[in-house]
Amino acid sequence: MARFSIENFGCRATEADSSALRSALLRRGLTLVPDHLTADVVVLNTCTVTQAADAQAREVIRKIHRSNPSARIVVTGCYAQRAPEELAAIEGVSCVVGNSRQSEIPRMVGDPSDGLSGRLRDFFPLADLGSPSLAHAPAKILAGDIFADSILPMTLSAPEEWDRTRPILKIQDGCNRRCSYCVIPFVRGRSRSLAPDQVVSEVRALVLRGAKEIVLSGINLGSYGRDLEPRATLTALVRRILDQTALDQIRLSSIEPQHVTEDFVCLVASSERIAPHFHIPLQSGSDRILRAMHRWYRAGHYSERIGLVRRLAPHAAIGADVIVGFPGETREDFDATARLISELPFTYLHVFSFSARPGTPAEHLPDPVPAAEIRERARALRALAHEKSQAFRASQAGRTLRALTLAHSEDNWTEALTGNYLKVRIAGRPAANQWHEVSLPLRPEPA
Repeated sequence: MARFSIENFGCRATEADSSALRSALLRRGLTLVPDHLTADVVVLNTCTVTQAADAQAREVIRKIHRSNPSARIVVTGCYAQRAPEELAAIEGVSCVVGNSRQSEIPRMVGDPSDGLSGRLRDFFPLADLGSPSLAHAPAKILAGDIFADSILPMTLSAPEEWDRTRPILKIQDGCNRRCSYCVIPFVRGRSRSLAPDQVVSEVRALVLRGAKEIVLSGINLGSYGRDLEPRATLTALVRRILDQTALDQIRLSSIEPQHVTEDFVCLVASSERIAPHFHIPLQSGSDRILRAMHRWYRAGHYSERIGLVRRLAPHAAIGADVIVGFPGETREDFDATARLISELPFTYLHVFSFSARPGTPAEHLPDPVPAAEIRERARALRALAHEKSQAFRASQAGRTLRALTLAHSEDNWTEALTGNYLKVRIAGRPAANQWHEVSLPLRPEPA
C-alpha cells in the first residue's frame, strides 16, 4: 500500500484544497505518513502570490528529493498552474498538476494498475513538455472553461483524516477582479461557488465527525453565490448554516471592504455562533496607490467600514493585509498608509513586500521602490502592527472568553484560540478541539 504526505503552502483556500486531497487519497487506499521521509508519493500544494513563495516551493522540492530520492513528487497548486514547465524541470518532480485538474490527482496516484512503478499519469507528462497541449494561455484560464468542477469536496470519511482542529471549508474559488498586482485570477479562474445545499451538507458531515469550529474560506469570499442560479449571498448562507446545522462556531476568512455591509456585520455581531473576527484587506492607505492597484475603494471608504465593525462589534478582531513598496509608492504615499493604520482599530496586520508577478499589469510599472526602502517600510508597519496587537490584548484584560483548544506544548500548557482571534494558554494538557472558558489576566502577557 503506497504511503503519501502533503506539503502545503499559501492561503486558507490552499489549505482547504490540501485537506480535500488528503481525504480523497485516503479513500483511495493510500496511507498517510507524517512527513516526506518515508513517503512513496509527496504532494506539494504550492502558492505563487510572491517571488518568495515560488522560491520556497523550489527549495522544498529539492530538499525532499535529496532526503528521499525514490519518492514521486507531485506538484500542484497556483505555482503549478502558472509555470508548469519551470517546476517540471526541477530534478525529482514526477508530475505537475494545475489547479484546473487537481481533482484528478487521487486517481493518478491511487490507480492500482500503475503500482507507482512507472511514470505517474499527469496533467503535464514530462516527456511531452513543449508540446502544443501545454500552451494553456492565460486567456484560456480566464475564460473559466477548465475550472468548472475545481472546488473539491471536503467531506471526510473518518475523524482520523483530519489534519487540523478547525477544518477549513472552501465555499468559493477564483476571482473576477483584476487588481494590477495579483496573479490569482490567472491561476484560479473566474469566481464560482459551492451550492448552498452542498455547503450545508458538508458542514453537517464535519459536525458529525466532531468539528466544533469550521472556517469558511474563499479567494473572494464576499462574492459567494453571485454565479449561482438562483443567486445566493454569503449573509444568507451563514444564516442557513446557523438555522440548519448544529455547528458551534463559524469563522469567516478574508472579506473585501465592499462586502462588509451593515447587514453582514449585524449578523456577525448578533450571533454567539459566529466568531467576531473580520479580516479586511487594505493594501494601501494612499488613494493614489489604491487607484494604481486597481482597487475599487478609497481610504475614506475603508475607514467607514472599519468604523462600522468597531461600532457594532466592539470586541471583534480586525485584521488587514498591506502591501509596501508598490511601484511608484512615494514616502508621502507610505506615510498616508501608516497614518491610516495608526488611526484605525486594527488588532493585527499581515505586511507584504511588493513582488512583481509575471503577466500582471504591475510587473512593468515604472518607478520601482528600492529593496532597502521596502524593507524599512515593512519593518515600520510590523512595529506598528505589534503596538496595535498589544493594545487590543490589553483591552481584553479581565474578560472571560470561550476558547477552543488547539495543540499541546512541550511544557505543561495547551494553546487555545478565542472567537476574537486571541491565542491563549491553558494550564495542563486538556484534549484538543474542546471548548474552555478562559479568564484573561488583568495584565496580559506580551503577544
